Amino acid sequence: MELNLERPLLFFDIESTGLNIASDSIIELCFVKILPGGEQKIKTWRVKPWDYEARCQRAINPSAQAVHGISAEDLKDCPTFYQITEEVVDWLTGSDLAGFNSAKFDLPMLAEEIERVRRYTDKQPVIDLHSMKMVDVQNIFHMMEPRTLKAAYLFYCGLELENAHAAEADTLATYEVLKGQLDRYQGDPRIENNVDKLAKFSTKQRTVDYAGRLILNDKDEPVVSFGKHKGKTAREVYFSEPSYFAWIDNGDFTLDTKRQFARLKAQYEEEKRSAARPSGPKQTSVPKTKGYTPFEGLGDLFSQQED
Repeated sequence: MELNLERPLLFFDIESTGLNIASDSIIELCFVKILPGGEQKIKTWRVKPWDYEARCQRAINPSAQAVHGISAEDLKDCPTFYQITEEVVDWLTGSDLAGFNSAKFDLPMLAEEIERVRRYTDKQPVIDLHSMKMVDVQNIFHMMEPRTLKAAYLFYCGLELENAHAAEADTLATYEVLKGQLDRYQGDPRIENNVDKLAKFSTKQRTVDYAGRLILNDKDEPVVSFGKHKGKTAREVYFSEPSYFAWIDNGDFTLDTKRQFARLKAQYEEEKRSAARPSGPKQTSVPKTKGYTPFEGLGDLFSQQED
């Protein structure tokens, strides 16, 4: 069954230096964009993993290399994510997203790379991944059948997946699996050929940040999901222990998690200021999120590398 699309649907897959979102990097990224009408566009990048603070190429975890087979030598002449940021954003803009286990890993990793560019460089990519619909094909598979992409490809497409753990092969297989799922479950009210409904069906938990440190309750309030404040709303934590937000910002959390806490902190600070103002004509004020100082000279550093 072909996809019923109103907007482009961008399938994507990532290979990385390891599985730690906060300390690992993308080394291969593939986008397969399906346009309304079925036209297909493919783009794959090999990416030099860059440590912005150490200003050097990031090492690849041996266990990760054993899976994808990509070495540091393979990447030494490749562009960094900083250098392909504009092209990546162009591909993302105006699309919905789809992937296999992407909500747990690929999407948080992509968000982290974008946040690193924002925090450590002179570029400020204009893209909000949180506002994009995400269809997780693995979640549909897990809800309807058991388990891996290779098994899903065999089950839904009747074919053996060759070249598994190459980003392009995995991404194309994921696209075919979603079409196979729509064919197999045609008539099942839980599965409809509609990105809005597929995104809702394949989302297990409503998270504010990709790491799931903040989740939404049934009142759409951000709730802390871990540690001593687990189960409390972020607003409740801010007004009882505002230093907790500083602890998050200084702790070992992903940049996306820190950004979402900073956004909420700015919102609550504005509420506090508004409550303290004398009564009178209301003034509209837009809270500002915490800014980050660009890593000066980084653009020149990359330009020198390209020479």
